[in-house]
Order: sequence, then structure tokens, then C-alpha cells
Amino acid sequence: GNLCSSELSSSHSPGFARLNRRDGAGGWSPLVSNKYQWLQIDLGERMEITAIATQGGYGSSDWVTSYLLMFSDSGRNWKQYRQEESIWGFSGNTNADSVVYYKLQHSIKARFLRFIPLDWNPNGRIGMRIEVYGCSYRSEVVDFDGKSFLLYRFDEKSINSLKDVISFKFKTMESDGILLHRKGQNGNFITLELIKGKLFLFINSGDTKLHSTNSLINITTGSLLDDQHWHSVLIEHFNKQVNFTVDKHTQHFHAKGEFNYLDLNYEGNVSFSCSQPQTVPVTFLGSGSYLSLRGSSGQDEISVSFQFRTWNKMGFLLSSNFHQHSGGLLLYLHDGKIRLNLFKLGKQQSDVTAGAELNNGQWHSISLAAKRNHLSIMIDNDVTSVLHLVLPMQIYSGDIYYFGGDSDFECKNPFGGFQGCMRQISISNKVVDLILVQQSIFGNFSDLQIDLCGLIDRCLPNYCEHGGECSQSWNSFYCNCTNTGYMGATCHSSIYEQSCEAYKHRGNTSGFYYIDSDGSGPLGPFLVYCNMTDTAWTIVQHNSSDFTRVKSSNRENPHTVFFKYTANTEQLQATINHAEHCEQEFAYHCKKSRLLNKRDGIPLSWWVGRTNETQTYWGGSLPDVQKCTCGLEGNCIDSQYYCNCDADRNEWTNDTGFLSYKEHLPVTQIVITDTDRPNSEAAYKLGPLLCRGDRSFWNSASFNTETSYLHFPTFHGELSADVSFFFKTTASSGVFLENLGIKDFIRIELHSPAEVIFSFDVGNGPFEVMVQSPSHLNDNQWHYVRAERNIKEASLQVDQLPPKSQPAPVDGHILLQLNSQLFVGGTASRQKGFLGCIRSLQLNGIALDLEERAKITPGVDPGCPGHCSSYGNLCHNGGKCKEKHSGFSCDCSFSAYSGPFCLNEISAYFGSGSSVTYNFQEYYTLSKNSSSHAASFHGDMTLIRETITLSFRTTRTPTLLLYVGSFYKEYLSVILARNGSLQIRYKLDSHQEPDVFNSNFKNMADGQLHHVKINREEGVLFVEVNQNAREQVTLSSGIEFNAIKSLVLGKILENSDVDQETMKANSQGFTGCLSSVQFNHIAPLKAALHHSSLAPVTVKGHVAESNCGTLTGAESTLSETTHSFADHSGPIDEGEPLANAIRSDSAIIGGVIAVVIFILLCITAIAIRIYQQKSLYKKNETKRAENEDCAETALKTELTVQNRVNENQKEYFF
Repeated sequence: GNLCSSELSSSHSPGFARLNRRDGAGGWSPLVSNKYQWLQIDLGERMEITAIATQGGYGSSDWVTSYLLMFSDSGRNWKQYRQEESIWGFSGNTNADSVVYYKLQHSIKARFLRFIPLDWNPNGRIGMRIEVYGCSYRSEVVDFDGKSFLLYRFDEKSINSLKDVISFKFKTMESDGILLHRKGQNGNFITLELIKGKLFLFINSGDTKLHSTNSLINITTGSLLDDQHWHSVLIEHFNKQVNFTVDKHTQHFHAKGEFNYLDLNYEGNVSFSCSQPQTVPVTFLGSGSYLSLRGSSGQDEISVSFQFRTWNKMGFLLSSNFHQHSGGLLLYLHDGKIRLNLFKLGKQQSDVTAGAELNNGQWHSISLAAKRNHLSIMIDNDVTSVLHLVLPMQIYSGDIYYFGGDSDFECKNPFGGFQGCMRQISISNKVVDLILVQQSIFGNFSDLQIDLCGLIDRCLPNYCEHGGECSQSWNSFYCNCTNTGYMGATCHSSIYEQSCEAYKHRGNTSGFYYIDSDGSGPLGPFLVYCNMTDTAWTIVQHNSSDFTRVKSSNRENPHTVFFKYTANTEQLQATINHAEHCEQEFAYHCKKSRLLNKRDGIPLSWWVGRTNETQTYWGGSLPDVQKCTCGLEGNCIDSQYYCNCDADRNEWTNDTGFLSYKEHLPVTQIVITDTDRPNSEAAYKLGPLLCRGDRSFWNSASFNTETSYLHFPTFHGELSADVSFFFKTTASSGVFLENLGIKDFIRIELHSPAEVIFSFDVGNGPFEVMVQSPSHLNDNQWHYVRAERNIKEASLQVDQLPPKSQPAPVDGHILLQLNSQLFVGGTASRQKGFLGCIRSLQLNGIALDLEERAKITPGVDPGCPGHCSSYGNLCHNGGKCKEKHSGFSCDCSFSAYSGPFCLNEISAYFGSGSSVTYNFQEYYTLSKNSSSHAASFHGDMTLIRETITLSFRTTRTPTLLLYVGSFYKEYLSVILARNGSLQIRYKLDSHQEPDVFNSNFKNMADGQLHHVKINREEGVLFVEVNQNAREQVTLSSGIEFNAIKSLVLGKILENSDVDQETMKANSQGFTGCLSSVQFNHIAPLKAALHHSSLAPVTVKGHVAESNCGTLTGAESTLSETTHSFADHSGPIDEGEPLANAIRSDSAIIGGVIAVVIFILLCITAIAIRIYQQKSLYKKNETKRAENEDCAETALKTELTVQNRVNENQKEYFF
């Protein structure tokens, strides 16, 4: 091909620029070495270029260290070649004679090439010798004018109906137009249409059975396709799978329905050669870019027009000073709108705004015209929205127009220059020849690329994950993660935990939570109920949790019900796979309705799980056994059968149990066929899916030597990689994880006792993010590490410290390419190994099974003890942390609280005259003349210090809250005096009057909840009320509390020798709420309510467990409720769980009232039901799948009546 460029001398001309050529000056060198030089090759015709090579000037110090490669069909309208999505430049030479060869990742099909030097040897000049490699390329072309078309008619016999492929290339300057339309015989069609520079593929299956909105498929890909460069299109249709590819970007989808297929003909102005429109775009690269063009000065009219495209919301477009600097105009983008400022002698005269969303990457036209004192602006040739202004001054044109910026524009426009493209610039109705500008014949410019538009769509492909919305500017893209459930620069990381177990170990209590089973993986979050007991139970509801009664079903007309859960199948499968155990209760009540008893070898009822396989085993059984619970336990009502229902008796019985084979859960369908005989009926209820534990959360390994490690398959996180784990160690350093590639790598290590480093290389050089902890991390406690790398940034978080992040280079390599094994706990070189434990290691949401691999690896042990050192602080209110193999639990035995973290207050409502007495020791008769003190017999009951906490709520005064008595007239009483003030009365010497502490609070009998903490250290008493400052008083009656006998809450029922004020308070007793009562390590109220049969405690009168200790004052008057167990089944709306689908132990009072009313209504219905029972048995019942509001209660009543009918048919008990 021919070479052309400027040259330093005839011996430095492009003709000497071929590879390895030594004649002339030994290569090409331009006259001036700057960034506006290029070496251009004309190959004579379109060729397919597959590789390039470069050298410096022979025997010189002239070589290029980096360059751009551009290509064109016509020698105009150039396009830059990119190696990857964001790699523009090629690395060049480091000396004059060595050859640097590049095989192009994707070939170039063009006639013209340009090498544009970016950097060169600082001690020399630009110098190049080049070679390109490839082969000839020929293709048929056709040119359309917007009105013409080609028509193909297909011979249906010659078309393969299973596979269909359409491929072609196109180029255009228009942003809209139909490229292809294919019509079938049944109304189906395919349309490929260019809309605003993007390709839309419309497919209509033509299936009349399908709803119209479902039969039309609309797929979009591609962007900025109106750039007059070739773009490839490939549509592959195989069966119902369709692949739609535009320039390497592919969309996969399934088409519904079938396609039917349609000599070449054409119509209109069609030519079989390709026209080359000669528009010259110009690219403004940055804040220093500008283009200055001369105009006619002193004219009484101004006419300027141009087109632009950009992604930036802000940017300078045009400025010009008026004649003799009498004023000027400034046209710029602000928030995607056009703004025009007119100023006169430095003072702003007008500021107008026009247009909207002009930063959408499309070409937009601006026409500005002014004559005398009239000015108009037209955008996108829309004559209906032209903006007209009448100015308070005459306008006369200046001599220079600045586009995209100028030397002092910062004074007028503080937000920077224009970044984007312009074309078709016209001044005074004359189009500017930008090639003359490029050749420095006309105008002036800085930091421009002329004859190409370098705008790219950074949102294609869309690197925002999980539905994040992509927006962009010239340099970067941004992801809006709102309402996605994910966070981070690319919406990669889930904002939710992966399991209820993880929420529990953040200290969360029972409630509704979103979980994301695969973390940053493709599955989205979903709502579950987490029941935090000793283990964390995950409860997933479905849409049919009521008892359902079934009648009149048979083999031909079965009763079939489908269950829809609040999570999809993939989410459920991930949750079940993570869990240690899953189960689902199925209750089947039957009367002459069989389960396993078979007719013709086919079961009468069955269910289907997530494997879509029919299952015929029932609750409590295993898949291969096919029995019910009674069959396994050998206690069925008829020993001939393995299920109670199979006895086929004319009375109600049931087979109820838990399905717990994880691979088959959850139940998705139940089919019942045996309720069509006389008196035959069934009722069933399927409970929610229950899963406990998280196998991956506690999966751990202990690394015992620095040379030991675990190895796993290569980690694939090319575009996004996140790694999270817990570790604990006493070592000062060590590598947690490492994976290597040829040049790329990823590594996370403890660099020093207080530093964690995340380092990697994706081809742009090593990159490092470090977090420094204020305290040492080698304290043998669990610490959390999470590292993430995506194409926008890298981040590292350690525990709850602020995360550190580093932005990625704007234009650089983006793919992390690894090929070695993944090493955990060490490195391939067996150096800098980690000593300690690693737990819950996850890579891109996938957990690695450390324990299984550790079982077969020397120097590494599965599991890691010692969880309480890290999680013990989650046990509150005196609860003690207990180690478990997988995790820990809180022992609340010596706490006044209950629950998984000893946080649930235990409260009781005390009726008038009621009491709770906790006995510390039995009474021992002592000799009157004995000098021995009672404490000599019971030394452990002599106290020199005690700590007492309690909460109360009452409106009665005076009243006794707490009393502790001894065998010797020593006592402690806590009372409210008549005025409602709190008094603490200590009598530690039977011969003295009691010491009295009076609180500063005026009236505490106000119906509000009050908290009291009492602490005595020998003779000093500390009192804290409602978390206010502690008060202190010194006791004078002694320091020993001897031979204590009992503690009383409420009213003292036995005779006691107490002072008059305590006696008055005791006469009233206590009516109200007491909560969280603790005396040293004893919780008397908890013992009375939960362990009354085991603890030495006596309850008299009405004392009922309540949630009055957690309610507000207004609610507390209704707080006398009996403790009930949570019902984990309940109604649920399809797709959206109800807040009350699961009732916890502390259900709100409003719900209790509703339940009471509901039960009363049910009892009324039951009475009617029982009254009509004989006649109902005689009726021929044909109603099938009857759901009643009181179905469950009615069924239980029928069962009760059935058992009692032989004793007395006239008496019924509710």
C-alpha cells in the first residue's frame, strides 16, 4: 500500500517506513514531533488486517513508545481500534531495532490505517517502521436511500425449519430506520429496526393462543450505530432459542410459538456500491480542548449552527465576543439543557434555557441566529419550539467564534470544557471545512481529534449488575443501585445477609428479614421470618397455609392444590442447600380417605416437591420406606397398615408428621383422590418450610504450619470478584488467599498485626488496598474481611472499620485472568503461610467447603473451636456463652431474661393479693441460748454484697415491690410510699431501725415502666433509677445480711417483723407489672413462670406471664395475657408475606383481642355444626375442597365429639 504523512526530510519520508528497511534515514520521522502527527497507509482496497508490527528508526534514538491505531474505508471519518473494551493504546518500542508484534484480538476490515504516536523516546524524535498483516476481503454491498428495499422470497422446502441464521453488516449516518422485516404465513414476523442509534429486534410468534403482549418480544442491543462505520449483526434461531448479536454483544432469549418461513427482487433507488458521505466530525477530548474559527466582524447579524453529541450534563459549546468587545454570548450545556448567556460590558443581560436531555449521546443540532436586537435558538430543527428573544441592545458580530472552550472561558463558565463530538459547523451560512483546520490552513485548535468521533458508550455492555441502572459521562459510567438490594460501584454486593444464622450473629432478634442466599450471585433477595432460638430457623411461607377440607374427589376428578412460596425455586434450593436441616409439617386428617392404600398399584394420594417427582411417602418417613409416622413407630390404629388413614374407618383419624428429606423439599403440589365415597372426607394443612442453621457460616479450617494450605479450582472473577471470610490468629502475618495467572494475580494477606492488604493485577500493574486497624488483629478473636474488585474500583473492609477503596484506571485492562489453583491459607511457594483459623470463606457468593478439603490435607484440621471469645458479648443480662461445634449458644439459666441472647424480658401481671415467694433455705430451729449465729449453719446465705434489678409498672400506692427476709429479723424491702416515691429500706441489725433510701423521683406510680438497679457493697448502697446517675448512701445498720430465708414479690403472706412503712405497703400488696427481676444470680420471677416445678418457689393468687414489661403505658392496662407458643403457619398473600403471618411469643394486644373475638365466633359456628351433626352424616356431600374460616377449630371439635359420643351424646364441652 501507499504511505503518506508529513516528513522531516525526503530521506525521512513515509516510503522508508516499512519494517526492517534501512535505506534513506532508516524510517519515517515527521517534520515536528507532537501528538498531531500520523503515519497513514492506503492498502488500495478493503483488506482484513489481523496483525501489526513496529520498529524505531534504524540506527537512531527515534522510536515511539505508545501509539493509537485508526482505520477507515474512505480515508475520512476514522475510527479508533480498541483491544479490549477500554484499551485504546498499543505499547510501542523500547529501542530502535527490536520488533514489537501484535496479533489483533479482532481483525480490522478497512482500506486505510493510521498510526498516531502518543509518546516517544524523550531523548529522540518520533520514528517508526511498520508492517501490517492480513488478506484480501471482498463482500457484496448495497446502498439504500430510505425509500428503496430488497425483497427476498424463500422456498419453504429449502429452508431448515430447526435452525435459522441471519447475518449482515451495515453502516449509516441516520439514527433511525428499518433494516429487515420478515413476514410468515401465520402472522408471525421479525423486524430489525434502528431507533436512536440502537438496534431493536421485534419478534411476533403469530400464535393466536398467546396473549398479544406475551407474543411480541422486544430485544435491544448496540449503541451509537449511526457513526458511518460497519457494524455486524447476527440473528441465530434454533428451535425456540434466539441469539441476537451486534458487534460482539449478545442477548440470549427464548421465543414463544413457532416460525413459518417466507428469488430476489428490489424496488426503489438501490445501488450495489456504497456511498461515502463526507461529513467531518471533530472530537473534544478534555478541558483544554477548543476550536477557534474566524467570522465576519461588524455584521448586524449572526448565524451559527452545528451538531453535537455528548454524555456530559455540563459543557462549554460556543462563545463569541461582539464587535469592539461591546459584549458577547456564551452557549453551554447545564444539566442536559442549553443555556444562553448574553452580556454587555461584563454585565449579564439575559439568561435563557432551552431543550432537555441533550446529553443522551444522540446527535443534536443547534441553530443560533441574531439580527439587530432579535435572537432565536432552534434545537433539533424543531420549528415549533424556536426560542425568540428581543434584546435590550443591538448585536454586531465579532471576529472569532470559540467552540468547546477557549483560553479564558473559565471566567465565564466554571464547570469545564466540552467533551464530545461536533460536526457540520456553519458560520454565516457557510459550512466550515474542518480538514483545512486540521491542515492548519484555517482556524486554530487544541487537543482535538479531527475527522473522527471518539464518543463511546460506556454502558455497553452494561457492567451494572443485578438490574442496576447505568449512566455515564465522557470518562466513566455510574451505577444507580436504588431498590436493587445491592450496593457498590457496580451493584455487585448484596446489602442483606445470606441466612438467618448470619443475622443472628449480628445480634438480631426474631423478625422478618430479607436474605440473599447466594450473596453477590445472580439470585435476588427474598423475605423470610427468622426465628432466633438456640439455632436460627428460617421460615418461608406459602400461599395456602389454612386447613383445607376436601370432599368428592376421585381419580377422574382429583383435588389438586399448588403451593406458591415467597421465594422462587432457585432461591429455595440455595436456602435448603445452605441449611443443616429442613422440614415441613404435613397434617392429614381423614375419615374414610386413604393415603398409601393402592388401587391398581397406583397410590390414592401423593405430593410433588421441587424435583417435580411424585412422592408417596408421608410425614416422618423416608423416601424408600413409604410409611407414615405410626408405621415407623408401630402404633397405627390397624396394624395391617402403615398409615392410620389406610385403615379406612368411618371416624376421624390423622397422619401428621414432618417431611425432612431436603432434596425433595419444599412441597409444591398435593393431589388427593379418595373422598368420593359416602361419609368420606379429608382435611389437610401444609406448614411453612422450616430450615435451621447455615452449614457455610461455621465451615472452617485450622492451619497449623506455615507451609500448609488448602487448594481449590481456579477462581473465575474476570469482571467482578468478591472474597469474604472470618479469621482468627495469634500470628503477626500470613497470606489468607492467593490465585495466580500468567501475569495477573489476586492476594489477600495479614501484612502486620494491624494491617490487611488486598493486592491484585489485571494487566495495569500491581494494585494495592490496605486497611489499618487501630487495634491488633492477632488477638485470637474472629475478624471479618471482605475484598471486592470490579472494573470501577477495588475495596477492602475489615470488621466494622470504614472500608478503603481505590478507583481503577479509566482506560485500562479490565479482565482478571487467573489460571493456577486457588491457595487458601498459604501460597504456591509455601512461604508466608497463615497460622490460625479461616471460616465462612466465600468467593462471589459461593462458599468453599474448607472442612471437607481439610480432612485430606496434612497440616490442616477441619473446624476451629473458640467462638465465645468473639461472640460472647452477644449474651446479655448475665447470660453465659457456651461453646458448640458450630457456633455458640447463650445460657440464660442465671439471667432474668430469656431468648437466644438473653434479651427477652420476663414479665408478669400481679393481681390483688398475689405473691411469688422464692425460698433460699429451709427453717432450722436454733437454741435460744446458743451463741451460734444462723450463718454458721448456712454460711453461703450470709451476704456482704448483693445486686438487685427489677422493672415495675403500677398505679397503686403504697405498695410493696420486693422483700428479702432472713431468719433473724434482718430484711430488705423495696416499696412505693403513699406519695409514689421509691424507698429502699435495709435492716441489717435487728436491734436498730432500718436505713432508708429515698429516691429523688416524685411519683413512680404513674402507670409507666420504671427500671431500678440496687447494688450494695458492704456498708455502701448504690441506686440507679431509669438509667439516671447513680445515687449513693452509707448504711449504719451493718455490713452483713445474715441467713437470708426468702425473697417475696407482691404480698408477704407469712408473719414478718417489719417496720410500719413496709407493713403499710404490704397491706396493699402489689397490683401491676413486674419485669426482669434479678437477685444476684437468682431470677425468682423467671423461676416462678418457667420452672415452678423445679425451683423452690411458691405462687399464690393471680400471677400471669405478660408482655407488660415491653408495652407503653397506654397498652399496659390490657396487658394481662397468657403465654402462647408461636404459630408458624398462617395466611399469606400470594407473593407478599403478611406482617402477622407468624405470631411471636410477644404478640401485640390488638392481635390478642382479635383472636378472642375470632374464637367466640368460631365457638358459635361449632355449636351449630355439632347440633346438625347427625343430619350432616346422612347427607350426600358433593361439595369439594371446602374452605371455612373456622375449619381447623371445627375439625378439632368434631374429633372431640367423636371421642365422647358414646359416653353422653347430649353433652358437649368447648
